[in-house]
Amino acid sequence: MFKALANIFNIPDLRKRVLYTLFLLAVFRIGAHIPVPGINTHALTAATAGQAGTLFAFIDMFSGGAFKQLSIFALGIMPYISASIILQLLTVVVPYLERLQKEGEAGRKKIVQYTRYGTVLLTAFQAWGLSVMIRGWEGVVINPGIKFQLMMVLTVTAGTAFLMWLGEQITEKGIGNGISLIIFAGIVARMPDAIRNTIQEIKLGQMNIFSAIMLVVMFLVVSAAIIVMTQGQRRLTIQHAQRVVGRRIMGGTTTYLPLRLNHAGVIPIIFASSILMFPATIASFFSGQEGLFYKIGQMLSPSSSYSLYYFIPVRFENIPLFYILKIFNLYTVLYVLLIIFFCYFYTAVTFNPVDTADNLKKYGAFIPGVRPGKSTSDLIDRILTRITLAGAVFLALVAIIPETVNILLDVPYSIASNLGGTGLIIVVGVALDTMKQIESHLLMRHYDGFLKKGKLKARSW
Repeated sequence: MFKALANIFNIPDLRKRVLYTLFLLAVFRIGAHIPVPGINTHALTAATAGQAGTLFAFIDMFSGGAFKQLSIFALGIMPYISASIILQLLTVVVPYLERLQKEGEAGRKKIVQYTRYGTVLLTAFQAWGLSVMIRGWEGVVINPGIKFQLMMVLTVTAGTAFLMWLGEQITEKGIGNGISLIIFAGIVARMPDAIRNTIQEIKLGQMNIFSAIMLVVMFLVVSAAIIVMTQGQRRLTIQHAQRVVGRRIMGGTTTYLPLRLNHAGVIPIIFASSILMFPATIASFFSGQEGLFYKIGQMLSPSSSYSLYYFIPVRFENIPLFYILKIFNLYTVLYVLLIIFFCYFYTAVTFNPVDTADNLKKYGAFIPGVRPGKSTSDLIDRILTRITLAGAVFLALVAIIPETVNILLDVPYSIASNLGGTGLIIVVGVALDTMKQIESHLLMRHYDGFLKKGKLKARSW
């Protein structure tokens, strides 16, 4: 592995890409500490204290601490993710967008352009609501008024647009996965603070040694499990028919069709988080008011006290399966369901069994014992549905680790959320994708990869 890291800097093109990526990520981290003009930072620190486990802390995790500091990157890259979700959902129901998706590179560029427009509109709307919310915080805004709100909308919108540009530059000129790497950098940058807070909690006696040891063990075990599940594949044997070309017999070889256990990667986690953030963010604009939006926001907050257990009839209260619902709030249950839904949705959007079966038939390939065409596509769809369920349930279970650890081990939510759950899935998933990108450059230039046997191989299931 260390030899592979050294080889990165022996290849001029790869070295340039890696250094370019690191430079842009450094720009992102610098911008995350530049506050919006007109903010009293000391009053802001006092106003945001004790926000662990709330929507505020959840959004702050994805922005890499920029939201808590009300920096120019306060909203991070999440508006871009939300706009991407909206466009992908509309692609299914709007014929024009569906045609664009099938037009190849030209159609993709058009959809990306619409995504950018949507990002700017969403950011402006959220930034305006954020300015309304913080205007009520005592002493935070030096000169509250319409001028401050307009300036904040302009500043935060420009900051998110700049982050979107950074992500695209990393994808095109860096090592790829630009948007994911920005989120990755934000989460990793918070981990030293999480470790320091854990040590401080132990010194103050608010957290015992046993809980800290269990937290470390959980971190290592869950990380290993995420790697195994991310790399897991179900391999379908593919037989290529023999054909005569001149005097030579071609084909007759056996390969396999890899179906990933977690085809969607970390996308369902990000999608589900964005969907749940939206109504809760709207509700935060009506802070202190008793209305429909405010109540909905309270129900969908990570620290919500609402549970599905209260909607269960009295005669079912003693059933253990329903009693479990009392442990987790409404936000956690909806979060799990959305993760499972988006696992299937993203897999359906990016992998079409019918097209795969047609391509196999076109090139004279088939699955032994299965007729080409519809029978092949049905088999692929059935297998993909089953293994996607396993991957989706695993993602959902890992995502609710902070709530589980907070309840069972009495670990503060602020520490559990930084060392496990959503953040850990994103960090491990993006790290694996980035390693694969770098390794592809190394192998293309006849260098060894990160593993002795050649490359990061997927686990077969």
